Amino acid sequence: MSEYDIVVMGGGHNGLVAAAYMAKAGKKVIVLERKPHYGGGVSTRELIQPGFWHDEHSNVHIMIQGNPMLREDELGLLGKFGLEYIYPELPHASIWEDGTMVRSWRDLDRTCEEIAMFSPRDAEAYRKFATASMAALPMFMSGLYAPPFPMGAFVAMMDQSDEGRFLLDVMQRSALDVVNQYFESDLLRLHIVRMVTENLQMPDELGTGMGAFLMPGIIHAYGCSMPKGGSGQLSHALVRAIEHFGGEVRCNAEVRRVIVSGGKAAGLELIDGETFMAKDGVIGAIHPHVLRKFVAETPEPVLERAERVTQSTFSINLTHLTLKERLRLKVGNETNAMMTELMDFYTMRDMLLEYDKLRRGEVSERLIAGGDNTIFDPSRAPEGAGVFYGVNFAPYDLWPGGPASWDECKEEIADKALAQYRKFYANLDDDNITGRLIRSPLDHERDSPASFLKGDIHGCAPFFYQSVGHRPTPDLGSFRVPQIDGLYLVGPFMHPGGGVFGAGRATAIQMMDDLDIEFDKVCGERV
Repeated sequence: MSEYDIVVMGGGHNGLVAAAYMAKAGKKVIVLERKPHYGGGVSTRELIQPGFWHDEHSNVHIMIQGNPMLREDELGLLGKFGLEYIYPELPHASIWEDGTMVRSWRDLDRTCEEIAMFSPRDAEAYRKFATASMAALPMFMSGLYAPPFPMGAFVAMMDQSDEGRFLLDVMQRSALDVVNQYFESDLLRLHIVRMVTENLQMPDELGTGMGAFLMPGIIHAYGCSMPKGGSGQLSHALVRAIEHFGGEVRCNAEVRRVIVSGGKAAGLELIDGETFMAKDGVIGAIHPHVLRKFVAETPEPVLERAERVTQSTFSINLTHLTLKERLRLKVGNETNAMMTELMDFYTMRDMLLEYDKLRRGEVSERLIAGGDNTIFDPSRAPEGAGVFYGVNFAPYDLWPGGPASWDECKEEIADKALAQYRKFYANLDDDNITGRLIRSPLDHERDSPASFLKGDIHGCAPFFYQSVGHRPTPDLGSFRVPQIDGLYLVGPFMHPGGGVFGAGRATAIQMMDDLDIEFDKVCGERV
C-alpha cells in the first residue's frame, strides 16, 4: 500500500493537467495510467516506422489557446518545460476538387479580400460576423477553463443583457441555421459548417450554433496550432511539470476500482491488487457510462442518469500513412492550412445528404479532411519524408454488421477515402506510401475504454442539454460525484467538452476550493 495526498486515475492530458496544478499546490500526487504510455488522446508515437511521428488522436490544438494555463504560462509549460507551438498564417482552408478554395487567414482583412472575389456581400457580412465573434471571446472563453455555472444560473445570467440573450439564442440553434442567417454563398457556408463538424457535430443538430459563431473569432484571435514535435509534446511537458513539482506518473497501472470508505474516496486499487491511498482525494477520468464499474457505491439514481448520457452522433476512421516524400496539393502548397478540408460538394444540400448517411450507419468517403504534418513540422519524419493524418467521418454503429464489423471492413473503407484524397494531392500514389495504419471507431474505444466509449473521442455529445453545469449530467457537472466525498472527475465528457482544452484546470480549481487552497496564489507562484 502506497500513500499520497491525491491519486489520479488516467494519464490523458486532462488528468495530467489537474495533477500538475495539484502538484504545484504542494500536494503529493501520483497519476496511474493503464497503457504503457501516458497522454491518452494527446499522444504522438512511432506507429508504423521509426522516425515517423504520428498523432494517435488529437492533431490540431485550437481551444486550449485561450486557456490561462498557456496564455499566462501558469505551469511553466512554455517557459520551462519545453512546449512550443507552431502557428501558421493560414489556420483553415477549404479546397474543392476543381481548384476552388476558401481560405481563413489569421489576417481578417486578407480573408475578407478573398471572400469578396466570389461574394462582396459575404465579405462584409463575414467581417461583421468575425468581429462580433472576437468581441464575445473574452466573456465566453473565461468560463471554459473554470468550474461551470449551474445551468439555471447560467441561463438567468445570460438573460440579463442583449449580448447574453444573443449568445443564448446561438447556443440553442444549429450551425446550419447560423450560417444561413448570415451568409448568402454556399461556399462560405460550407467552409464554416464543415469546420464546426470537426467537433463530431452534425451541421443541423440543435445546440451546435455556438461553434459556427465562435470559430471565426478564434481563427483570427488565436489561430490554430500544433505542438512542435507532435500533439503529444503537450503531454510530455505536463509530465515534466508534474515531476518538477514532486509528483509521479506511472504507466502499466490499470485501475480496478475507486476505494470508497465511509462515503469518501480513499484511493485506487489496481487489477493486480496494489492500492494507492489518498489523504485528500481521488481524480478519475471515468466516463459516466462506466461510473458503476469503478464506483459502485454511487447512488443508483445518479448512475442511471449517467448511463443515459448521449454520445456524439459519429466518430472517425483515421488513416495514418508514412510517405517517401512530402505531399503536394494540386492547387499548390501555399494553400496548406493547419486545418485543411477537402470537398467535392458545392451545395449545402449535397453535403447534408452525406452527413445523413452517418445517421443511418453508413460511411461517406466524401467527408474527409487531413494532410501531411511535416509541411509545418519537418521534425516529424526523416528529411524530405511525410507523415499523413487523414480523418474520415464514420459511425460507430456500422450498418449492417454493427460495431464489431469494423475489424473486417475498416481497410476497405479507408481505401475509398484514399481514392478521395487522391483527387486533391498530386503525389499520394502507391509508390509514395511506405506504410499504413487504420484506426476505426472501435479501435478508439479499445484504446481508451474509460473515456472514448462508442468511439467518441470527444467524450460525449456537445448538445446544449449536456453543457455548462449539465455536462455530462446535472449530478456530475460540478466535477464531484454525489455522496462520494473527495472524488473528482476529469475528461473530455466533462465541462467544457471534448478536444484539447486543458480542461483539467477546472477540476483542479474545484478541488482546491474544497481544500481551502487559493488557486490564484498557486498560479502566481514562480515555476
